[in-house]
Amino acid sequence: MLETTIAGSLPKPAWLAKPQVLWAPWAVEGAALEEAKHDAVLVALKEQERAGIDIVTDGEQGRQHFVHGFLVNLAGIDVAKRKTIGIRADRYQAECPTVTGAIRRRGSVHGKEVAIARAFTERKLKFTLPETMNIADTVADEHYGDRVKLAFALAEALNEEALGLEKLGADVIQFDEPAFNVYMDEVREWGVAALERAAAGLKCKTAVHICYGYGIKANIDWKATLGNEWRQYEQTFPYLARSRIDQISLECINSHVPISLMGLLKGKDVMVGAIDVANDRVETAEEVAATLRRALEFVTPEHMLGCTNCGMAPMARDIAYAKLASLAGGAALLRKELGIKA
Repeated sequence: MLETTIAGSLPKPAWLAKPQVLWAPWAVEGAALEEAKHDAVLVALKEQERAGIDIVTDGEQGRQHFVHGFLVNLAGIDVAKRKTIGIRADRYQAECPTVTGAIRRRGSVHGKEVAIARAFTERKLKFTLPETMNIADTVADEHYGDRVKLAFALAEALNEEALGLEKLGADVIQFDEPAFNVYMDEVREWGVAALERAAAGLKCKTAVHICYGYGIKANIDWKATLGNEWRQYEQTFPYLARSRIDQISLECINSHVPISLMGLLKGKDVMVGAIDVANDRVETAEEVAATLRRALEFVTPEHMLGCTNCGMAPMARDIAYAKLASLAGGAALLRKELGIKA
């Protein structure tokens, strides 16, 4: 009860990739790269365990980017054919792979990462996958000509991958959908249905991570335009509450999200974002506990998890892991206050 977890990504060591950069270039190549990825997963696991995180991830150490890392093993997507397109409703420009044919999974994409992580931790293991609307917004489509058809083709491939990762020992499969805070009509019309198709048949816990993005300038500038209250969740949470997904995240600390919106998720597990990834200030355990305590008005302890607002890939490693220690410490304080045994 009141377990802690992270949104997914953690900073990569300098010996693996260029620090504090999204789409960071690898520092090594060939067999040395595979060995470095393996070692980085072990470091990420042990750092999370040392910090006191209950549900750990591989830190997305084996992926250059949380979306593009899944696309590399899909037929129908040419990762070398890059196009610069506007993503997240043209919030910023990005170089994106191109869909050139029918999408299908060639084989396991992330099985190696899950197998490594499962072998080296006894804690609950979460693995993160990009979700359909997220991917559809981050590729240049030259084949389907219809975002819904593209999304459901992606959902089929994601479902195959997720079922395989569950068999390898993943306790939680999380789908990352930052686009759910951008394309509200599409969420209602087909987004939740595509998410459920990606999660179909999973017996492990399922989660969807929805946030306002990494702590990069484009996202920070966008947040500044959203006014005193960020109410995007208000439009999407009712649909997610009726879905078959078990856990749903929201960005909480240092945001303008009305905390009362958690009340729209009754019956679901709520990952309460209690660590800000958009600044380098390390929260105190007491501040984390205060954020989680506020959430108790709307979420029962058995349905609450302490989490980070978003991924921490662009952050300095020492700051990221200090923040994780505060997250675990804050949850421990609240458990003690409520008389909950760890």
